[in-house]
Amino acid sequence: MTPGLIISAPRSGAGKTTVMLGLLRCLAEDGVAVQPYKCGPDYIDPAFHRAACGRDSFNIDTWAMPGALLAAQLARGGDMALAEGSMGLFDGVARAGEAGTGASADIAARTGWPVVVVLDVSGQAQTAAAIAVGMARYRADVRVAGVILNRVASPRHERLCRLALEDAGIAVFGALPRRGDLTLPERHLGLVQAVEHPDLDAAIAGYAAFLREHVDLAALRRAASGGLPPEPGTLPPPPAQRIALARDAAFSFTYPHLLDAWRAQGAGILPFSPLADEPPPEADLCWLPGGYPELHAGRIAAAGRFLDGLRRFAGPIHGECGGYMVLGQALIDAQGARHEMAGLLGLVTSYEKRRMHLGYRLAELAAPMPGHAPGARLRGHEFHYSTILAQPDPPLARVTDAEGATVAETGSHRGRVSGTFFHLIAAAS
Repeated sequence: MTPGLIISAPRSGAGKTTVMLGLLRCLAEDGVAVQPYKCGPDYIDPAFHRAACGRDSFNIDTWAMPGALLAAQLARGGDMALAEGSMGLFDGVARAGEAGTGASADIAARTGWPVVVVLDVSGQAQTAAAIAVGMARYRADVRVAGVILNRVASPRHERLCRLALEDAGIAVFGALPRRGDLTLPERHLGLVQAVEHPDLDAAIAGYAAFLREHVDLAALRRAASGGLPPEPGTLPPPPAQRIALARDAAFSFTYPHLLDAWRAQGAGILPFSPLADEPPPEADLCWLPGGYPELHAGRIAAAGRFLDGLRRFAGPIHGECGGYMVLGQALIDAQGARHEMAGLLGLVTSYEKRRMHLGYRLAELAAPMPGHAPGARLRGHEFHYSTILAQPDPPLARVTDAEGATVAETGSHRGRVSGTFFHLIAAAS
């Protein structure tokens, strides 16, 4: 059993990621084989986790993952597990999925890992204790080990917060003074990707030094506990034996657990870069992940070797979100310029008038897609700002959100080519 902690907060924007990255680096520097995780559907944060500690990070998701897949994810080993929560600790969907609502609290309940709450105390003092007490008492099956105060304005401010928390019986592991230089750059889908950060290692080293100065790391390590006895786990099978995978700054949103599972079962992953105008290599399947094609639409439209190679590819081709858009007829960027794409599907999308599409998705396939037959039920997540202007091809699936409401983004298919706006997480059990 691997003991662990969950780094969570009452809300997004409280400083979880900064604390998570600093802790991962500190633990790795101290010789701890720390296994990182990300609660919920996020494909950007795991790359930051790996940069911080040198171990691959994996998503753990109680809405989208069947119990056997979740068990396989939680059996990654290490001396200690550290999981970064998503949104607020108890935030999930209204209707439970495979093993819960997708809330970080569900992972805490399943694993027994205690929660360390990152409390942004800007604009408050003793009220922080009321928030912490409420979080500690909200669910009997979730244990709050204590808090790390963040954005503390002064020694007096820290003293007021600490006294109130100690009176309430809540442990304080540290207090981080307010600093404006400890933020990661963001764009419209979240953090700028780890590979694009101008000096990521130096930034993480700075976070680690900051935490060493202000947080009781020994007490945090002592607080780690829980963990599950080994359970039978099941990995998703690869959709093909040899998979040509687009991989660069425009095509990078693939869940780590899928690639790891495919490799573990003998599939060959053959990466290529559309931005470098590389055609897909010879393979049994070509997979275009999501990413940021809208930021590189001109380069993609001018990548003749890539587009011609894609059109000549003999096997099945599948695209997710941004990859789906590139398989379409055209992409209109935020400035209103039209860029011709591969034309393997009739899809036309636009970023000129942005509208956010966000949430879990349950899809029942009306046609085959690589690795899955018609009628298969798939769970995934959708997050993009594009608008569909044309989608003349037949729908790939009937898609609903986490509450059962019909979603208009059905995906589409034509011959050997298919695409979805949702990112696949797992087949539904």
